[in-house]
Amino acid sequence: MELLWARDVPRTVAEVLEEMNKDRDLAYTTVMTVLDRLAKKNMVTRDRVDRAWQYLPADPQDVVAARDLAEALDGVPGNVRIEALRRFFAALPAEERDALGTMTDRVRP
Repeated sequence: MELLWARDVPRTVAEVLEEMNKDRDLAYTTVMTVLDRLAKKNMVTRDRVDRAWQYLPADPQDVVAARDLAEALDGVPGNVRIEALRRFFAALPAEERDALGTMTDRVRP
């Protein structure tokens, strides 16, 4: 997913493989299988161009991260959820805390 998010253009299995093989030695079929599974989970979209599938992320990385955070807290009791969010907020760098503070000021009634 990181490689697909890094560029805003569709990428083929061969292109993803070439990029990944700079750091490790993977088989074409391994990358093809992973991208196929991501498509079946609706995490990527794909279009057939000539004889190759081209893949794009279904959602931007920030949308996926926000959804994952929300899912992690889903079902957690309210008081625990609030304390977890406080601890998360406190662990952020000052710049991110300031940005969140500015956002929350804008959404308050």
